This record gives sequence, C-alpha cells and structure tokens, in this order.
Amino acid sequence: MNDVAPVKSRNILVLGAGELGMPVLRNLARRAREIDEARISVLLRASAIESGDPSKQRDISEIRQAGIEIVLGDLVNDSIDELATVFSRYDTVIGCAGYAAGISTPMKLAKAALQSGIPRYFPWQFGVDFEAIGRGGPQDIFDAQLDVRELLRSQDKTDWVIISTGMFMSYLFEPAFGVVDLENSEVHALGSLDTAVTLTTPEDIGVLTAKIVFFEPTIRNEIVFVAGDTVTYGQVADKLEEGLGRPFKRSVWTVPLLMEELRNHPDDMMRKYRAAFAIGRGMSWPKAGTFNARQDIPVTDVAALIGSELRKSNMSRSD
Repeated sequence: MNDVAPVKSRNILVLGAGELGMPVLRNLARRAREIDEARISVLLRASAIESGDPSKQRDISEIRQAGIEIVLGDLVNDSIDELATVFSRYDTVIGCAGYAAGISTPMKLAKAALQSGIPRYFPWQFGVDFEAIGRGGPQDIFDAQLDVRELLRSQDKTDWVIISTGMFMSYLFEPAFGVVDLENSEVHALGSLDTAVTLTTPEDIGVLTAKIVFFEPTIRNEIVFVAGDTVTYGQVADKLEEGLGRPFKRSVWTVPLLMEELRNHPDDMMRKYRAAFAIGRGMSWPKAGTFNARQDIPVTDVAALIGSELRKSNMSRSD
C-alpha cells in the first residue's frame, strides 16, 4: 500500500453530531487537550445550529464549550466538489452522519474525501462485518457500504480506517425493532435463540474511536473490530430476567417468516434489518481479540446496560 509515513491526526473534521457524533466529538475533544496541535471541528447544517429543539441547543452549547469549531455544510445537498473543498482543510475526516442522510451519501462522502486529498478518512461504517455478510442480502445499505470499501481499497493516496462495532446496543431495546418487548416481557429472537449479535453503546464507540484515531503506531488501511458484548438472543432473555427480576417469554422470528414479511413490504427499513440480523452471518464476533479487549479498555456489556438503563424504566412500570 502506501509507503509514505502516515500522517498523524491533528486537524480533525467530524461529520454530524447525532447519536454517534456527539460521543465521538466529546471524546476527541477530551483527548485533543493532551495532544499538541490537535484541533477538532464538526460539520453541521445551518438548520441544526438554528434549531429551536432544546436537546439540539444543549448539544450545540456543549460543542462550543468543548472548544470544537462549527463548520457549515450539508452532506445531502452540497456537491462532491463543495464537500471536497471543505474536507481539504483537514488531515482527517470522520463520518458520523449515519444512514439518515440516505443510502447514496456514504459513497458521495467517500468520493469527496478522496477528491479532497485528505491523508486519513474514517468512513461511516460503524456497524457489522459487511464482508462476511457479502452482497445481495436483505439490507441493500450493506451492499452500498461494500461499494465504499472497494473504492477506498482501489487507491493509495488516502489512508482509511473502518471501525466495526456491531449493532448500537440501544437499538436492540428499541421498541420499533421488536426484539425486546419490555411491555409484554418477551424476547423475539431473530433467526433462532442461538443466533448471536455483537453490540456496543454509542458512548463506548466514542471512547474507542478517539483511542483509535490517536493510537500509536498510527492505524492505517485496517478494519478495527470493537465490541461491548457478543450475546445470543437467548442470552439476552436470560440477562433481562436476571437484571429486571421477572420472567421473559422467548419466541423466534425465523428467517423464512422475516423474508416473507420483507417481500410484502420491500421498502421497510426495519424489516430489512430484522431479516439481515436473523440470517446472522457477519453480525457477531468474539469480544476477545477486539481492540478494546487487547487494550484492556472497559466497555458496557448487556447486563450493565440492563442494570443501569432498563431497571429505571422497569421500576417506573411497577410504581
């Protein structure tokens, strides 16, 4: 690959300040205080800065207090040329905008990153093992992510780093996702009770991303695996029973059932995810051997999340 000495990340632009962007910004800013000449900026839409939403205003206030520079831009509406011009002012760009920006945005951003000539790029790939999953599965976003990887590997001017995190741990308990039904004390296993899934909290991803960005020797052209926990859906039910002190029913949403549902609703994003996770391939890896395990960095596991977050709602249910 590239024989030139790697550029150290010192002038960093983060794209987005949402569920993942805020923890990443928070931890980068914290680490930057200890590192000479490290500066953090964030790209935000004007509408996000001017929003009357109190939670958005809290985030903007936190960003400013942390000494993070706000840069105006629009990942969806700005052209590749416009984005490349902005990116070119930095040595590192980290994509934290997520899929809400649309299925074609990851490729658009990757093209802008390469066109800008930045030395280092962390694409929005904070998720599952797309290579192990392969192409043509129920979730077409995963194919789009493989396209981005192919583009990054086809060149040697910009170093890239991909951080594979598994599913955001909070998503497992999202009522709309349907796996954990706290209201009715039931777990709907995707595929089977023995199907496994790797989970990491956005807060831990923020900590680990900052460690990986500034890690010595510099990480380059590598997929870095992290994990808060790797569990089967059966184990999730066990941990819920133990943590919340009540029995949980277990049922299975089989692959054929979920694929049939998807055929009937082919554009339903949640059904695409359910079917993909039920197939199970590329959705989990052992926690041993991950970056956080090798570096002995503490992370939140499922039992801890149930103990801290879900127990509160469980207590309010029983009041």
